[in-house]
Amino acid sequence: MRFLYTIIPVFFAFAAPALAQSNELQLARQYTQNGEQQKALDIYQKLYKQDNETYYQQYLNSLISIKKFDEAESITKKMIRKHPGVSEYMVALGSVYTQQGNNAKADALYNDLIKNLPADQNEIASLASQFYQNANADYAIKIFMQGRKILNNDALFSFELINLYRYKRDKVALTEEYLNFLPANPVFLNQAENMLSTLYEGTEDYDMLKTALLKRIQKDPQQIVFVDMLTWQFLQQKQFDQALNQALALSRRQNNDAANVFDLCRTLVSNEAYDAAIRGYEYVVSKGKDNPYYVSAKIELINTENSKVTSGKYTQADLLILEGDYIALLDEFGRNQSTVFAMQKLANLQAFKLHKLKEAQTLLESAVAIPNVRPTLLASCKIDLADISLLNNQPWDATLLYSQVEKSNPNTAIGQEALLRNAKLAYYTGDFNWARRQLDILKAATTQLIANDALNLSLLISDNLAVDSSASALKVYARADLLIFAGQTDKALLTLDSIDKKFPGNPLVADILMAKARILIQQKDFPNAVVLLKQIVKDHAYDLWADDAVYMLGDIYETKLSDSNTAKTYFQKIITDYPSSLWLNTARKRFRLLRGDKNEAS
Repeated sequence: MRFLYTIIPVFFAFAAPALAQSNELQLARQYTQNGEQQKALDIYQKLYKQDNETYYQQYLNSLISIKKFDEAESITKKMIRKHPGVSEYMVALGSVYTQQGNNAKADALYNDLIKNLPADQNEIASLASQFYQNANADYAIKIFMQGRKILNNDALFSFELINLYRYKRDKVALTEEYLNFLPANPVFLNQAENMLSTLYEGTEDYDMLKTALLKRIQKDPQQIVFVDMLTWQFLQQKQFDQALNQALALSRRQNNDAANVFDLCRTLVSNEAYDAAIRGYEYVVSKGKDNPYYVSAKIELINTENSKVTSGKYTQADLLILEGDYIALLDEFGRNQSTVFAMQKLANLQAFKLHKLKEAQTLLESAVAIPNVRPTLLASCKIDLADISLLNNQPWDATLLYSQVEKSNPNTAIGQEALLRNAKLAYYTGDFNWARRQLDILKAATTQLIANDALNLSLLISDNLAVDSSASALKVYARADLLIFAGQTDKALLTLDSIDKKFPGNPLVADILMAKARILIQQKDFPNAVVLLKQIVKDHAYDLWADDAVYMLGDIYETKLSDSNTAKTYFQKIITDYPSSLWLNTARKRFRLLRGDKNEAS
């Protein structure tokens, strides 16, 4: 017990000063936050006198903050005398000189450090880190570059320099550093492309990269990473043919299986560069049937031709040629697990463009009966089969298929899509109350598009039932909606025009305008679609479709009419005038991208 009594006073003898210092340090920080710099300085000075080593940095920072540079210089020189050769204090003294505006003295000090840099990788990295922590990226870079010379290794410190150039937004230096680094480290190509895309601001930057790459390819034509990066550069500038040319040249030079071309073609299709993609897929197919990408390329070639034809204005003859191409492909490869996707594409072409409903239904029935099809593809085929069954006046078969997909894929996007289609089926057939109950479930769907569609259709039904419990006008409108879905736009327009004649004063004016606008969009008649959408915005600004019309205008102006400035005003209108719209987050992102906010692009 006597030993315990001895320990306790000793413990408190050490703990009490430490606790007091902690409290004083916290008080000094509070003074600093409150802008009471002198009070903070008094405390830091007291603490520094008690323990130079521990409180030097806080005291130094406090002195600099109230411009007491002479005292800051004095205590730093004292630390240098106490710890000769410790670079940390030399860097701090240079920082004091810089704060004083005496850049010449700072540079002399820093250059002396560089001149006497030790041939030790860790010490070089440590010294550069000290400069960076003192917000002096330029000298951190000089340290690393000198370190490379001393150690005779230009591959050292690449990651550190890359981060410093990015911090400084030095696009030229960052580009050169990556081009030096990537040949030995090609796995970092995607990282390089992502980082450069966040810094590059336009054509001038990408042209700088292109020039640098072409020089290096000329010196080392076998360096694949440079060719891949040049291809990426052309994609960023939407020079799709040149991007493909690079990929083709590389494939021919290596005499490979054209995997790089096949992958690039997917990107080209997603950018709607259909002609370039078709040329790429044709090259892959030309490699012969033994090529591992032959079947996939042949299928994607026809799918791309399909997208090209149906995305523009097409003739019946164009559609029949496409149908023949799909049939020939299926005859060549058979109707099996590998060609189900092509069967689905052909069925959609037959049903919604050629209106060959029986042939389309028969084809999809055989597709869903094929064993071992990927679950998501099988579900998608079943939804399409249900759609075609509905158009074939088989609503019970359709609802059964929708329900199968929904139950087999709970809480997934495709399961929610099936539930939405089932609700629309009820709407098309006039069972509005049941449709509304299903739609209300989907308002909380994880997919924004599904949630938005469900909300709009639910409100359409509710608003019209509130005005007319018999929903006579709504039943005709739903019939027109079904005709639009079936691709029978001429009949749909006649049905829409009949509503006002049969039911004058009905509440569907804005709905009819929106339906007609969607038909025009389907027909690629964007200027006239814009006229109708603007009419909704002007005359029905508080209607159900107002925010949809505004968003659609923004989308059309940006993606179809190439008018970014007008598009930006419509996306901004969603933010300012319709803050509760489900389009808000998407509109905000697109607005910021059009405004040039690089962080959104990244």
